[in-house]
Amino acid sequence: MRLGVLGGTFDPVHVGHLILAEAAREELALERVLFVPAGQPWRKAERQITASEHRVAMVRLAVEDNPAFEVCTVEVQAPGPSYTVETLERIREENGDAELFFVVGQDSFRDMPNWKEPAKIAELAMIAVTGRPGYGKGAKDSPSLPALHAESRVTRFHMPEVGFSATAIRERAGRGKSIKYLVTPAVEAYIRKNKLYVG
Repeated sequence: MRLGVLGGTFDPVHVGHLILAEAAREELALERVLFVPAGQPWRKAERQITASEHRVAMVRLAVEDNPAFEVCTVEVQAPGPSYTVETLERIREENGDAELFFVVGQDSFRDMPNWKEPAKIAELAMIAVTGRPGYGKGAKDSPSLPALHAESRVTRFHMPEVGFSATAIRERAGRGKSIKYLVTPAVEAYIRKNKLYVG
């Protein structure tokens, strides 16, 4: 089985995440894509994030109509900071011989040498990279990959460009502006009902 792994704070999950996952699924011939909401993301320790119960609930709502998409709560169930290498190890244990593809944007890929055990990440999964607005796709925009061992552990795919972020959605919701079409209708209703990002 070819299994995609898409991690993130998903605060909130938005249509860009869904477009990313679907592009990876199609271009990389993935049978399933796991959405993995972060527990305590150590690279975002300076920012307060929405409680995991809300972020998980929003992801469940966002992916419920796609049988190839699934929510994996391994990070939110684990104590302490979330590290990708540990997440992939757990997913590997639970999925036996599955071929893992760790799906990231170019911005995260450039930052990977700063992550915990980046070489082990590349051993556990192929690194599936797509472009992000404002980030190039050439060699100069990639890590100097001794830490990732070999370029053979990196594959690239294309997704339609999405020019907004979860940060922008939180800001719009906080100002009472419309977030329609930026998130799914079910996620929009959940945000309104639970008064997320207000105040």
